[in-house]
Amino acid sequence: MSPPYTHTNLMDVHDAAPDLELAEWQESRFATADLDAEHAGVTHHRIKPGTRQGFAHRHERAEELYVVLAGSGRAKLDDDIVALRPLDAVRIAPQVFRSWEAGPDGLELLAFGAQEDDETEFIPGWWTD
Repeated sequence: MSPPYTHTNLMDVHDAAPDLELAEWQESRFATADLDAEHAGVTHHRIKPGTRQGFAHRHERAEELYVVLAGSGRAKLDDDIVALRPLDAVRIAPQVFRSWEAGPDGLELLAFGAQEDDETEFIPGWWTD
């Protein structure tokens, strides 16, 4: 059982992007374990200025919520492209492929979802012009 609360600064969470070979375009801090979360997941992403993620992903069952903290950019959600600015919130159904592109100042996001025993599908190089 988790303690009654956990406090951490997201910048103190390990940046997993280099371990996952994603450092070319982003930082990714998967904070769920650091927060002792049992049912909720949270990830902090920083997409580097002018770059686009090199993959898309979707889930079998997990709905996700994303909140733009800073910067600007776009999200590709299946065939739709959505412009993003600070404090935009986006809910994405599990089956929707998603990928992110940062504007000139980068794109900083928080991702939230339920922790589920879930399959995730990745497609490298999915968003092309």
